[in-house]
Amino acid sequence: MAIQAVPHIRHRHIEVDGVRVFYRESLPVGAADDAPVMLLLHGFPSASHQFRRLMDALGAHYRLIAPDYPGFGHSDAPASSTTGGPFTYTFDRLADITEGFVRQLGLSRFVMYVFDFGAPVGFRLAARHPEWIAGLVVQNGNAYEEGLSQQARDFIALRPEVPGAADTVRSLLTLPATRGQYEGGTADPERVAPDGWTLDQHFLDLPGRTRPQLDLAFDYHSNVALYPQWQDWLRKHTPPALVVWGTGDMFFTEPGARAYLRDLPGAELHLFETGHFALEDHLPQIAPLIADFLDRTWAAGGRVR
Repeated sequence: MAIQAVPHIRHRHIEVDGVRVFYRESLPVGAADDAPVMLLLHGFPSASHQFRRLMDALGAHYRLIAPDYPGFGHSDAPASSTTGGPFTYTFDRLADITEGFVRQLGLSRFVMYVFDFGAPVGFRLAARHPEWIAGLVVQNGNAYEEGLSQQARDFIALRPEVPGAADTVRSLLTLPATRGQYEGGTADPERVAPDGWTLDQHFLDLPGRTRPQLDLAFDYHSNVALYPQWQDWLRKHTPPALVVWGTGDMFFTEPGARAYLRDLPGAELHLFETGHFALEDHLPQIAPLIADFLDRTWAAGGRVR
């Protein structure tokens, strides 16, 4: 039986604005310089490890690059400015670090995969540098108010001055909540490996990791305020787009997936009976869609106008 090529994955750190950023990168077999490039932007409460199986599936043919944001995964978690530390945990600042990361790697053109927190980080990056974006893969990454569940709206409404708000956010940083994000909405929870939520919880429980999550939770409203600007960007630049979505997502609902077609009528939409972390149990269906999209987009010289 012929065995498909297995990619080499490198695990590296690079310093960006004084922050040591961890990332993983696949090394395509053969003509690596000509391989399509995809930047993978992870969500909450995860890190680049959420893309491990996707990188194993596609990394022999494509250059896949997945960083950990500050305060996540194996990247540094500098003390928050809200406690007298040097780093401000806002989505603008995560986008700053991601922009610096892209510059240091010398990337000038890539398809961008945005998921959950990766959407507000990625759309900020795209608005700053539309010339970098060859196409979009959107997986449960919201940019429309109709895509927000009531649970998401309640979360976005939290403010630090509201009594009990911090405790509400802390309740989302526990193992039952983390596991629930992986298994919630799935048709068959047995297809979801426990490794993801276990590793996520390990990082969440490290010293100094709670305050960054609190700061980002209280800043999430800034993303919703930018939705109209991101929608204008989509209409103006019309990037090639593949939208894959778990319809059982407790935060980002199916109407949010369909809303992309309003601004990108040429986008490809695929809905799956699963939850937030759709790659966990639908990788065999989603990976070929991404491969086909990368091949066609790159071959066509995809770059937004």
